[in-house]
Amino acid sequence: MNTITSQTVLIIGGGNVGLSFALLLADQGIQSTLLEKTPYPTISPDDDLDRKQFDSRNIALSRRTVQIYNSLVVGDNTLWHELQSHACRIDEVNISEQDSFGKATLNKHAEGVESFGQVMENAWLGKKLLMTVQNNPLITLIDGATLTALIQTDKDVTVTFCDATQQPQTLTADLLVACDGQHSPCRELLGIGTTTHDYQQVGIVGVVMTDQPHNHQAIERFNKMGAVAVLPLTDFQGDGHQAQQGYRRSVVWVCPKGEEQRYLDDDAYFIDTIQHAFGDLAGKFVKAGKRGAYPLVKVLANSQVKGRCVIMGNAAHTLHPVAGQGFNLCMRDADTLAKLIGKQVMRGQDIGDGDMLKTYAKRRKADQKRVEIFCDTVVYSFMIQNPLLKVARNVGLIAFDKVPFVKPMVATFAMGLES
Repeated sequence: MNTITSQTVLIIGGGNVGLSFALLLADQGIQSTLLEKTPYPTISPDDDLDRKQFDSRNIALSRRTVQIYNSLVVGDNTLWHELQSHACRIDEVNISEQDSFGKATLNKHAEGVESFGQVMENAWLGKKLLMTVQNNPLITLIDGATLTALIQTDKDVTVTFCDATQQPQTLTADLLVACDGQHSPCRELLGIGTTTHDYQQVGIVGVVMTDQPHNHQAIERFNKMGAVAVLPLTDFQGDGHQAQQGYRRSVVWVCPKGEEQRYLDDDAYFIDTIQHAFGDLAGKFVKAGKRGAYPLVKVLANSQVKGRCVIMGNAAHTLHPVAGQGFNLCMRDADTLAKLIGKQVMRGQDIGDGDMLKTYAKRRKADQKRVEIFCDTVVYSFMIQNPLLKVARNVGLIAFDKVPFVKPMVATFAMGLES
C-alpha cells in the first residue's frame, strides 16, 4: 500500500490497541511510527501454530470489534481471517444469580445474529497484530523505547525517548496518540489528571477444563462480588473456522483484594470455589491452568485531547471488566479516530487540527459514558445483598428474558453495535 499523505502520526504504546490503531491508519494510507517501552519477542510464522492449552489471559471480542478486524486487508485475506483460527464464537449467553431463581438466556438464533462475539487467547491476538504491523511498510516500529519528554507547538509534536541502547532520540509528527496504558507516561507529561476508583477487588483469570463441552455457550453468574464468567475457547488443536466440541473454557473470577493468592496457588481450592459458584451449568470442572491476578480499578482521564495529542485505550479509560467491554470500547475509539483522520487527509487538512480532535472526543463521549455506567451498575447492584433487592434483581432477570424488546437492545449494546 502507498502512502497518500506526508503527514504522520506518532503512537505511544504498542499493546493491542496501539498496534490495531496503526493498522487502521495504514489501511487508509497514513504513515505512523509506534514506540513501545517493552522489547518485543522474536516471532516467526511457525510460532503461531503453537497454542498453550492453559494460557491464563483471554479476550472477548464483540461483533463490532470483529467487524473492524474484518475490514482490514492483509495480503489476500482480512486480518480477522488470520485471527479466526484461535477464536471461539459465542452462540448463547446464560445469565443468572447464584442461589436465586432468576435467569435469562440470549440465543443467536432467537436474536437473528451470527454470534454475540468471539473469545481468543490474548497472546494469539498480540502475536498476529505484531507480525502484521512488522510486515506493513507504512508502520515504523521502535521497541525498547522509554519516553522522557513531550513538547508540542501549533504545528507539530516532538517526543524525546531513550532507545534500546539508552541513547536519546527525538521524533516529530503532526499528531500524537497515546495508547500507553493505565499508568500512561504521556498523560502525565501532558499534565492531564485522572479520576480514579479502587473497587477493592482482584480479577482472577485462567483456563479450565470441564467434563462437558461448552457448545459455544458463555455463562455469566452474579454473586456478592459482582459478575463472574465462564467463556468458551477453541479446542487445544481446534480450528475457530469450524464449530467446536471444546472442553476448554476461560474463567473470569473476582475476589476481595488480599484474598487472591490462595486462588492463584491452590488448584483444588480454585476449582472447588468456581464449582460451587456455577453449580452444574458448565458440568464438572476437572482441571485448572495457571491463573493471573489483576487489581480492579477505574481510571478516567479528565481530558482525552490536549493540543495535538489524543489519549486512547486504557490511558483514557480503564474500566471494571464485568461486561468484557474495555478492549472493545477502545477499538471503537480507535476506529472512529482513524476514520476522522482519513477524512482530514482526503480534504487536504491538518490531521492535528484541534476542531477535528474535539469532534472525536465529543463523538465518543456518549458511548464511553454508557459503558462506564453499565459496568458500575452491574458491579454494585449485585454486591448489595439486601433480600428485597435480590428479589427485585431476579424478577428483573425474568422480565429481561420475557419482555420482547429488551433482549435486542441489550444484545446490541453487548455486541458493540450501538456507539
